[in-house]
Amino acid sequence: MDPHHLRISCPPFGSSANFNASGMRTLTVEQHQSENLTTPLQKENHRMTTFTELPLSAALQQKLAAAQFITLTPIQARGIAPALEGKDVIGTAQTGTGKTLAFLIPILEMLRREPSQHITALVLLPTRELAMQVHEQYEQLRDKKMPRAALVIGGVSEKAQIQSLRSGCEFIIATPGRLQDFITRKFADLRHVKILVLDEADRMLDMGFLPAIRRILQILPKRRQTLCYSATMEQSVATLVNDYTHEPVRIALGSVLKPAESVKLEAYECRPSEKLDALRQLLYAEKGQTLIFTRTKRGAQRLAQELERDGFSAAMIHGDRTQSQRNGALSGFQEGRYQVLVATDIASRGLHCDDVAHVINYDLPKMAEDFIHRVGRTGRAGLEGRASTLFTAAENISLRDIERTLKLRIERKQVNASANDQPKRFVQNTLASRTLVKLPGEIFV
Repeated sequence: MDPHHLRISCPPFGSSANFNASGMRTLTVEQHQSENLTTPLQKENHRMTTFTELPLSAALQQKLAAAQFITLTPIQARGIAPALEGKDVIGTAQTGTGKTLAFLIPILEMLRREPSQHITALVLLPTRELAMQVHEQYEQLRDKKMPRAALVIGGVSEKAQIQSLRSGCEFIIATPGRLQDFITRKFADLRHVKILVLDEADRMLDMGFLPAIRRILQILPKRRQTLCYSATMEQSVATLVNDYTHEPVRIALGSVLKPAESVKLEAYECRPSEKLDALRQLLYAEKGQTLIFTRTKRGAQRLAQELERDGFSAAMIHGDRTQSQRNGALSGFQEGRYQVLVATDIASRGLHCDDVAHVINYDLPKMAEDFIHRVGRTGRAGLEGRASTLFTAAENISLRDIERTLKLRIERKQVNASANDQPKRFVQNTLASRTLVKLPGEIFV
């Protein structure tokens, strides 16, 4: 066995005795300290509250300040320091807690400190949207002297991606499927990678990427640093983590199977025929931006079109939309051009939009874990949020199962369907929203 590539096990996150059957273990930040296995940097980490206290280059500090990153979140305060020292890190925390910066900052410092002619950093993520947002964050923080990152994702033209790889990039941000294809076609050489990041590893496994991930990781050097960050880390991921980390620092903050305390949970029971009316009432009463989740692609399409006919500025994201359509919908929602974004669970992870005031589950999710990721889109960055669930009498048992699994109670409320209480909404050119263009002399009613 390679002494630099040892297997470890992942016991339950509530466990403080992190031993496996072979006597090997992972170490929490506290265990590193108590056993004098830390350096002064890690000990100082517990007192750190701002980015300026981190031992970062002046250029990166300036970029962070310009982007208005001032206060460290708990996952950043505890995860960045050991990662800067080259240690493997397994981090779990609720969505919206800043995990992306926790792994990007060590990568930025390594690329600045150790320029190379090879690919030395690799981030694997489950979805195109999440990969694009990580890429955007990196581009925001890198200075002109640092290399550009190659974005390797499916659903878009591969020509520019191949050109980026051939131009001598040092950093790849990728989804597993497209990267595996490029490796097979010898467009990407990963034999010199120094830092590997697995972001949302459980989601990648849920999406069937395990074979592709293993084939990719087999190519990487044994001597490397591995960072694994996710909102959840179930037992199904343990084997993957065991094989590809060495005595990682374990960071588990808060309950990853509960919504953030800043999110107000509520549920509305209604007949199937009244569901759309109930949704309208919630939207009429909401001044902020709303993210609505449906279970199917067809359901998302129909609902978005119905809301547009009602005069709401709505966009949609689902698997049948092209990448440019998905990008346009997401950017329009983030910039405030759309009040409503209707999405399937493809959008329930990794969307960075701090201004979502309200999440509405128009359809119940299939799993309790999906409920957490949906409602995690609101109440981010310490802001208050609201998450509403519409359910029928037939779905009451399913909703209770979600409550039981997550050990929470969702407040039941009634939708006020009285037309007299409905805010007056002026809808202009309703027929025009059905793609008709008013010609001279025509009047829309």
